[in-house]
Amino acid sequence: MRPSARIYLRLLIRYLRPQLGQALLLLFVLCANILLQLINPLIMRRLLDSALAGGPVELLTRLALMFIAIAVVQQTAAVGSTVLAENVGWRATNALRRDLARHCLRLDLSFHQQHTPGEMIERIDGDINAMARFFSQFVVQILGNIFLLIGVIVVLCREDLRVGAAIGLFVVITLIALLRLRNLAVPFWQRSREASARFFGFVEERLAGTEDIRASNARAFTLYRFHQLMRTFWQTTVRAELLGFSMINVAWLLFSVGNAVAFVVGASLFLSGALTIGTVYLIFHYTNLIAQPIQRIAQEFEQFQRAGAGVARVQELFETESRLAEAPAAAVGAASAAVGAASAAGGDRAGPAGALAVEFKQVRFSYPTDAPPEESSSEHERFALDGFQLRLEPHEVLGLLGRTGSGKTSLARLLLRLYDVDRGSVLVAGRDVRLWPLRRLRSQVGVVTQDVQLFAASIRDNLTFFDRSVPDVRIKEAIDELGLAPWYASLGESLDAPLQVGSGGLSAGEAQLVAFTRIFLRDPGVIVLDEASSRLDPATDAYLESAVDRLLTDRTGILIAHRLSTVQRADRILILESGRIREQGDRNALASDPSSRYHHLLKLGEQELET
Repeated sequence: MRPSARIYLRLLIRYLRPQLGQALLLLFVLCANILLQLINPLIMRRLLDSALAGGPVELLTRLALMFIAIAVVQQTAAVGSTVLAENVGWRATNALRRDLARHCLRLDLSFHQQHTPGEMIERIDGDINAMARFFSQFVVQILGNIFLLIGVIVVLCREDLRVGAAIGLFVVITLIALLRLRNLAVPFWQRSREASARFFGFVEERLAGTEDIRASNARAFTLYRFHQLMRTFWQTTVRAELLGFSMINVAWLLFSVGNAVAFVVGASLFLSGALTIGTVYLIFHYTNLIAQPIQRIAQEFEQFQRAGAGVARVQELFETESRLAEAPAAAVGAASAAVGAASAAGGDRAGPAGALAVEFKQVRFSYPTDAPPEESSSEHERFALDGFQLRLEPHEVLGLLGRTGSGKTSLARLLLRLYDVDRGSVLVAGRDVRLWPLRRLRSQVGVVTQDVQLFAASIRDNLTFFDRSVPDVRIKEAIDELGLAPWYASLGESLDAPLQVGSGGLSAGEAQLVAFTRIFLRDPGVIVLDEASSRLDPATDAYLESAVDRLLTDRTGILIAHRLSTVQRADRILILESGRIREQGDRNALASDPSSRYHHLLKLGEQELET
């Protein structure tokens, strides 16, 4: 896809408007540079003619000093324009990176399951890097160098109309040739950028799985795939480079022809006595000077082709829409009112939300075919959930059991609205989650999974998710309330100490305690613990038990578990099988009913302990 001129113009206006002052200053400096380049050859022409005519030394000295001073100012202006251009380019591209990253973070989960983190880094950073020169110099350099060409032709026409006409014709032919070639390499640069994204996506995945690759003795295959992707990246880039440099080669060829024309015309006019040696120098110098703007225009168009590939891919990302439509503005106030009502009903409580009711009404849900879920339904079942019906009252705790693939995790994803249901509805505080603002909904539903993401940042930032508005006192109170003070003391450092990640950092169990503290600081009205205790070591499990009790106090809870001990604090038990409810009821009643599945599971657990 070749971006239209409208897309380029829209990007320029959007990201250069905040820097209008800098852009105008850049244009002014560039115009001053152009003017000085036109003036100095005129001074040199007069110096040569005066010297050959035996002019006074004072005049020659004054002209020479003027030439040197203008040259110094012109070089200073050139350096200044380069610095300004880089500043403008970096600010524009950083703003574009911010907007593109924000847009991608708002996309639904199915999009991110189709694209690896490495690929997204290359698309958000690498593609935009290719556009830096487009923002910083393209328009200014194109306009500035066209002005320089016009200025040269005007001066030459004033000296001799025949020379000016010949050079003007040469310039027009050259620019037409460059315009015809301007989009030649864009498709090839797009393929190069795509190959780059695939390569870096592969590298990111393999680096993350280094231990598994070594343990499985898969290094040879990994290196083979690395070589394949790198070779494809290299081949596509070479083709794009060759076609891109064809513009510069054409410009140099035409420039050589222009030099020959200027030399022949100047020599013939000098020999006929129509021009002085100073004027011949002027013509030849201006013809050489023309090579600079033509070369720069060719370089800008070559960079423009790279930018065109980046623009096309960036525009494609911007046009990608989330499958989760944001709630209409009218629904925002209603959702807030629902939370306020729930808070009032919940009694006197420190948190802002209070326990919230949760309801699933005849929910049918299947994962998008292009985004396979981590937890899929069985081979013979199309839906992850089918006809699911459930209501949890505020403060009620549900124990959710079932085999892997039964649909347990799907419930948590629908509650957070990471996906939308195919049929039916999911309600929080009596309000359909599709009518909640996503940010508000996810602040009221807290989820702790068995895989906790830790960041290479301070303990404070890991606990607060980089929310610097949370005071240290509140963080330490949360740690104390959850009964995690001994664990925090074992870290032996302050909240500002960096938290090590990876093999040298926290254990999987300790990472769960970090996740518990995060949820407690957010103070949601609904808590979902998705296999949160499955990876805890016995020492950390003691901290977990008190932390879970504190977390569930005055909140609605859903405990998703394989281990029966995890659901002993639940008020109600629900057993899922292939996306359908197979059993539900009061936990104590089911435990005492010999015919229930839950009773059978408890018996199996007792037999395993006895053996």
